[in-house]
Amino acid sequence: MPDHDLHDAIFRLPCWCGPIEIEPLPGGITNRNFRVRDRAGGSFVVRSGQDIPEHGVMRFNELAAARAAHAAGIAPEVVYATNGFVVSRFIDGETLRPARVCDAGMLERIVLLLRRCHQDVPRHFQGPALIFWVFQVVRHYIGLLAARGADPTVIDLTGLAAKSARLEQAVGPVTIVFGHNDLLAANLIDDGRRLWLIDWDYAGFNSPLFDLANLASNNELPAALETQLLESYFGAPADLAVRHRFGAMQAASLLREALWGAVSHLTSTLDFDYVAYSRDYQRRFERSWREFEGQGA
Repeated sequence: MPDHDLHDAIFRLPCWCGPIEIEPLPGGITNRNFRVRDRAGGSFVVRSGQDIPEHGVMRFNELAAARAAHAAGIAPEVVYATNGFVVSRFIDGETLRPARVCDAGMLERIVLLLRRCHQDVPRHFQGPALIFWVFQVVRHYIGLLAARGADPTVIDLTGLAAKSARLEQAVGPVTIVFGHNDLLAANLIDDGRRLWLIDWDYAGFNSPLFDLANLASNNELPAALETQLLESYFGAPADLAVRHRFGAMQAASLLREALWGAVSHLTSTLDFDYVAYSRDYQRRFERSWREFEGQGA
């Protein structure tokens, strides 16, 4: 939908208390996001987007997760939702960057936030919920790319499927919690008093190892901080078995992100360089895969 049509649709939403001003928010690579200043009601974020079946994004699930996360005290309040739009309160704070995530003190705060997500959000979640199993996502993406005739000289889908199967076997049985599953630094906001977690597109039940691995791989935590992350979350020394499973999940997270970029290049209408994004994550996956193999896989 063109910007002027989106603006008209946002103006017509019945949740505003007075005259509003709309400005686009940068950085979204899945949805269109806008900040709305309501002169009588405060500041809000409007997310525009429909279901995205190729990515498993279902808006009923995103909305239920966002509401449950607010009830758990870790996400902004959803004040209005209708077909194609979710309106939440604007959080005035610092949107994190990877360098901030790679700070030992900040990492401790993020661990506490993740524990609350994993343990508290499902207590408030209403209705049916999705599961996010990264290896099934990878299988889906590989099948979709194969059906679209992906160039085997650019992306070796058969080889990636075999590697993913080995990683899934290495992860083994898991504990199930409620995961955010998209821990880019930009989805964390520090208002100076507390951390907030936003953007629940991919939320669903999952292993806690995925959120930990996803956080570490997306933000390129150094080895010492990976150890801190694992030991702080689990409250115990990170033995070789845990590190091996964590390494497998990190590689899987990077592979999923690379394939996500390749699929988005074929399907998204947003102005973003998905090809460069996918190539970057493919390089990072191959490095992570070599490290995983070096652990004695």
